Amino acid sequence: MVYAQLLFPDFSLILCGYLVCRYTALNRSLWTQVDALVYYLLFPVLLFHAIIRNPLDLQAASSLITAGVSLGLLGIALSFSLPHWPLLRGYIAIRTHAPAAQVAFRFNSFIALALADRLGGPGGLQLMAVLGGFCVPMFNVAAVWAMARHGERGFLRELLRNPLVVATLSALGANLAGLSLPAWLEPSFSRIGGASLALGLMAAGAGMQFGTLVRAKALAVALLSIRHLILPLMAFGLVRLFQLAPGQALVLMIFSAAPTASSAYVLAARMGYDGSLVAALVTLSTLLGMVSLPLALGLLS
Repeated sequence: MVYAQLLFPDFSLILCGYLVCRYTALNRSLWTQVDALVYYLLFPVLLFHAIIRNPLDLQAASSLITAGVSLGLLGIALSFSLPHWPLLRGYIAIRTHAPAAQVAFRFNSFIALALADRLGGPGGLQLMAVLGGFCVPMFNVAAVWAMARHGERGFLRELLRNPLVVATLSALGANLAGLSLPAWLEPSFSRIGGASLALGLMAAGAGMQFGTLVRAKALAVALLSIRHLILPLMAFGLVRLFQLAPGQALVLMIFSAAPTASSAYVLAARMGYDGSLVAALVTLSTLLGMVSLPLALGLLS
């Protein structure tokens, strides 16, 4: 299977967003509002719907969840330990590392869900949503904690205000309690979810920028190496260790090699940090994802 061809429609939306933002009257001021719309409304609805629409069989997905959470914890540990690595000690400022650390372990849910849906169908979409349901709160806790330690923002307040954490935890709770959406709401939630994927991918392209990477080259190389090289290799090892079924293996490899979360720079800026470096890292990660995803999925062959 030529994964690059299957990934092209999603990355073409990213390119479209970049070109529209840079070369038309629909400039950055518009896309800032699109970012907010997707982050606070459309994407939480997609996550909630993807998790709640079918009853979860946690026993069947337990190996995938264990592998995904293990991979996430390894990514967090590697990212937070960077300032203590012998070759990097002295080259990484704590104030720079705090907002940028999240780049190594967070993943772009828009891209991951779009690819899981395209390559794995509805089953793949739900598996990715369930995996995100366990990992998105964990990643947001880690990202907020790192910045709250060195900033002036309250840790719990930032978590309670995070729409992705609220959506995933409430959906998991509702699903496990046996609740479901009324049939008359299903079409609306489906259409909102479809809009969030398309707009989210285009917004990721519109937000791409490179200018500030020169300020922290060592940190950028280390974080992006974890995100696009070390974690996919670890994920492949976990696929073998847990003997994951093909559909679950596909989801874990997408999860491991997807670009970092486009909302990372929004979170950094909202917590009082300079988001420009994080935005540049998100940009480069998005481009690297075009290479790392086909290579990671190719390992399954």
